[in-house]
Amino acid sequence: MSGSGHPVVLQGVGRLGSAILEGWLATGAVDPADLIILTPSEKPVAEAARTKGARINPPLEALANARAFVIGVKPAKWLEAAQAVLPHLAPDAVIVSVMAGVRGETISDGYDDRPVVRVMPTTGVAQARGVATLWSADAGALKVGRELFEPIAETVLLDDETLMHAATAVSGCGPAYFFAFTRALAEAGEAEGLSPEAAARLARATLRSAAAGVEGDEALNALIDRVASPGGVTQAGLIALNENGALDHSVESAVKAAVAKSTELSG
Repeated sequence: MSGSGHPVVLQGVGRLGSAILEGWLATGAVDPADLIILTPSEKPVAEAARTKGARINPPLEALANARAFVIGVKPAKWLEAAQAVLPHLAPDAVIVSVMAGVRGETISDGYDDRPVVRVMPTTGVAQARGVATLWSADAGALKVGRELFEPIAETVLLDDETLMHAATAVSGCGPAYFFAFTRALAEAGEAEGLSPEAAARLARATLRSAAAGVEGDEALNALIDRVASPGGVTQAGLIALNENGALDHSVESAVKAAVAKSTELSG
């Protein structure tokens, strides 16, 4: 969308909105001159965008030619936030929602039947290494969503909106699961005598190293087997980790709980 002449509007620069904006600025996926940012408070990343040509909180008449309007506010506030901008958006402006749990039909109703694409990205989009799940009932809206997120994320397209709950639970929430495991790994290292600094550095570096291992298409079981020799130290740890299916059960429970919460939010 670089140099399109049709603004991309980002409403809200909280954690996820800021990550998206950082990714766009880093990759040039959206020309800063085509960016309009709506935010009630000053944010460093928004100020960085301003220095590159983005407009921050301009008169709402500036939204008239916007091709895409990205909802980056919290799910509880989106409808209220929509009321101020609705009179100023073109009828064919694509509404891009990065909110968990709010159905596309509900969003479209709130934006006077404008086309909607739902996107569930991870915060890794800030480094252009995110993952983003996309769904839309409108082919044109889906195209816009892909243009915005393919430069900053590996995208997965869904043909059934109800699967967004599972995708959110696995991918949208997934980084927090890995961070929690990494923290637990560091704490376990401390318990075995490592200094807090050494344990944290080892756990973090191991997470980065493991992430590099999944860049290809090698099966996950094969990756495990590369590290875990039969009868070896790693295998002993894996057996303890998943004793009586404990690891599998914990992960399944986490995903089910996240799906349930996402479903609850969708009403």
